Amino acid sequence: MTAALVTGAITGLALFLFVYAVTPHRVGLAKRIALFESEQQQATRRPSYPSDGKESGLSMRLGAALARFCAEQGLEFPSLRADLDLVGRSFDNYLATSAMLAVLGLLFPVIAAYGASVAGAHLGFFIPLWGSLIFCAIFAVLPYFEVKGQADKRRRDFRHAIGAFLDLVAMNLSGGRGVPEALMAAGDIGEGWAFWRIRDALANARITGQTPWQALGALGEEVRVNELKDLSAALSLVAEDGAKVRDSLTARAASLRRRELADLEGQAGEKSQSMLVAQMLLAAGFLMFLIYPAISILMSV
Repeated sequence: MTAALVTGAITGLALFLFVYAVTPHRVGLAKRIALFESEQQQATRRPSYPSDGKESGLSMRLGAALARFCAEQGLEFPSLRADLDLVGRSFDNYLATSAMLAVLGLLFPVIAAYGASVAGAHLGFFIPLWGSLIFCAIFAVLPYFEVKGQADKRRRDFRHAIGAFLDLVAMNLSGGRGVPEALMAAGDIGEGWAFWRIRDALANARITGQTPWQALGALGEEVRVNELKDLSAALSLVAEDGAKVRDSLTARAASLRRRELADLEGQAGEKSQSMLVAQMLLAAGFLMFLIYPAISILMSV
């Protein structure tokens, strides 16, 4: 009786959601404004890292529909969009991937339960139901953790590039160049996607009439790297004095290198601890393998 009630409730909810989805709705003014602003931001946004561009038609249509729905509801996800911009993925592609993985997680326990029932093991109704809900939630958040990990790695690479950029700027200042010219020359020397973003930001600042440190601060806000925003604030304070700028940049580059070295030492310590735990588990398993015959003999006596 309970299984029939739950099945009927789920079926009724599915029918209600289907009717609600196919029924045309009148979009309010606030939702239209939110959708317009989201489309404008998406049109002007460019990825920080090149993407492969491989995406199926179904994924594009599903992602566009989900992104449009989020925009109509006023859901912006600024932190997630910044991470996606760093890894070179679109918001539509992320939503489509999450939705398809959620459907896969929803169906996986049902298929497994059907296979078990064919083999003769009956799991009932609630075990596949709860399994579907749990796997659906887990599979839906997997792309988020993947994007978060890739974005953190790109930000670490960006911080490393900032240290090299500061050294190059200090060298150009020592050669007698001004601060704007030293920034542009340092950006032209470096290679990689981080230097490309810095060079692009400085070039756009020259066209729009901004100061180079304002452009660096805006770039720091975009990629969410605090070191670049701190550099912008420091340059805005001492931009008129070349000696102070050079000393400040040299000290800041040394501080970034010390922080990066500390992070690398911490990561090495974590990996050493992981290897130690793995070795302990292997030793424990080997000891169990050695003493199992003796324990088996004692238990049989």
